[in-house]
Amino acid sequence: MSVNPSDSTNTSPFTTRLRNFIVALVAIALSVTIFIGLRTETASVSLGEMAEAATPLNVALSNGKPSLVEFYANWCTTCQAMASELEEIKQQYGENANFVMLNVDNSKWLPELAKYRVDGIPHFVFLDRDGSEVGQTIGEMPKSVMAANIEALIAGDLLPYDGTVGQGSKFNTSVAPIKASQADPRVHGSQVQ
Repeated sequence: MSVNPSDSTNTSPFTTRLRNFIVALVAIALSVTIFIGLRTETASVSLGEMAEAATPLNVALSNGKPSLVEFYANWCTTCQAMASELEEIKQQYGENANFVMLNVDNSKWLPELAKYRVDGIPHFVFLDRDGSEVGQTIGEMPKSVMAANIEALIAGDLLPYDGTVGQGSKFNTSVAPIKASQADPRVHGSQVQ
C-alpha cells in the first residue's frame, strides 16, 4: 500500500491542531476588524443629537458668551456633512462660546429666519457677547475657517471669514406668520394655499 502525501488521513495531530489554531486566529482577527469598522462607521454624530445638546437661543442671548447660531435641516446633506467637524469645534470651544442650532423646518424660528435673511443652509450667524450679529457665513465651510471665525468671535476680533459662501442647500420659506384663521390643524401649521 502506498502512502499519498496529499491524503488528509495521514496528517499528524500536531498539524491538524496548528491549522485549526491559525484558522481560529484569522477568524478572531477578522471579527475584531469588522467590529471596529462598524463602530467607527456608526460613531458619527447626528444633527438631531447635536440639536438636543445645543444651547437654547434664549440662553445664548442672555449668558454673556458669544454664539454661533446654525440654521440647519435634517434633510440637508451639507449640514450632515459638516456635523462631525462642527461637533469637534464645539468640543474645543464650547466652554467659551454658545453653539445654537435652529431647524428651518420649525415655524417657531420664522422671525429669526427673516431677521438673519436665511435663504440657504447651513447658514451660520455669529453673535457677540451682547447677542448682536457680527457676521455670517453660508454653506459648507472647512473646519479651519469655522475655527478661525470662532476664535476671533471669542477674542472679540473681526471675523477673518465673514461673509464667506460655500456650497449649501436652497431653502425657501414664507416669512410671514400664519394666522390661526388661515391654518388647518391637520397640516400642522403649514400655510394653506
